[in-house]
Amino acid sequence: MAENSPILDVRGLKKFFPIRRGFLRTLVGHIRAVDDVSFDVRSGETLALVGESGCGKTTTAKVVLGLEAPTSGTLRFEGADLQTLDAAGRRRYRRSVQAVFQDPFASLNPRMRVGAIITEPLVVHEQLGRGQVREHGLRLLDLVGLPERSIDLFPHEFSGGQRQRIAIARALALEPKLIVLDEPVSALDVSIRAQILNLLRDLQARLGLAYLFITHDLAAVAYMSHTVAVMYLGKLVEFGPARAVATEPQHPYTRALFAAALPSHPDERREDVPLAGEVPSPLAPPPGCRFHTRCSAVMERCSREEPPLVHTDGRLVACHLYSPTPGAGPWQPQRAALGSLTSPSFTTGGNP
Repeated sequence: MAENSPILDVRGLKKFFPIRRGFLRTLVGHIRAVDDVSFDVRSGETLALVGESGCGKTTTAKVVLGLEAPTSGTLRFEGADLQTLDAAGRRRYRRSVQAVFQDPFASLNPRMRVGAIITEPLVVHEQLGRGQVREHGLRLLDLVGLPERSIDLFPHEFSGGQRQRIAIARALALEPKLIVLDEPVSALDVSIRAQILNLLRDLQARLGLAYLFITHDLAAVAYMSHTVAVMYLGKLVEFGPARAVATEPQHPYTRALFAAALPSHPDERREDVPLAGEVPSPLAPPPGCRFHTRCSAVMERCSREEPPLVHTDGRLVACHLYSPTPGAGPWQPQRAALGSLTSPSFTTGGNP
């Protein structure tokens, strides 16, 4: 594999859940949890998947982890198609891809000592003696900043931040190449979140890890991530460099998300971007642009045509504000609609 090739390459991923009703369990439809999503993650980099609850972030993570089978699409890890792997290949993949979950207490067995928890992957995958296993356990604890005595204690004897460090140590046991971080700090006190995020960044720099970062914490996105993918109702609506997406979001949905986040400083002024209504049902998503029922810059074509992802201002955006109008000649931004968003920092970008 080339040095700059993605370690994980996802193309056209779809995951639909069937809905059955009645005594005969008749199929009445599908929940389109993830609908044609593509992205890649590279070694030493972090891709953040952000969006409201129900947008498909966690389902995407479950498919990557092998906990859910994709309905369609391809997932390649280090160039190998996951759908064609044999038993040995699947075993290697499970070693290379690990996860850190949201609730550090629920993800740890309360009846097992910390040493047994963090070395369990080694016992399953490696042929090591008891002394070697304990030595590896102590090394992992040191790697995440916990004292040696922690190895003989139980999870309930630790704080929430310490328990998340234990979960991270367990994820590192098999020297993975990709770690899926599913809301890793959302269950922690604000004062502890920065410590865990700093630990994750330090481990990434030291070990060359790739992260798939699933989060609602938009403040952590620009700090932790290299690239951001914004999802809405199973679709990608914006994809680009983290700092650019966080400071100058282009899609109306992305703008509303970051406008609603707490500012980094009390004196920082944020624009007011209205976001009315609830997320539509993924069982029957609206036609055209799925965001048009809540968008303040909606146009007539939004309810008929699904916008493609187009290049604008160094990123991909799925919005008719940036897509060409049929029969209109050379592409031009829809300036009238852009003006209705009233953002002094908004830029119209360049041609796709």
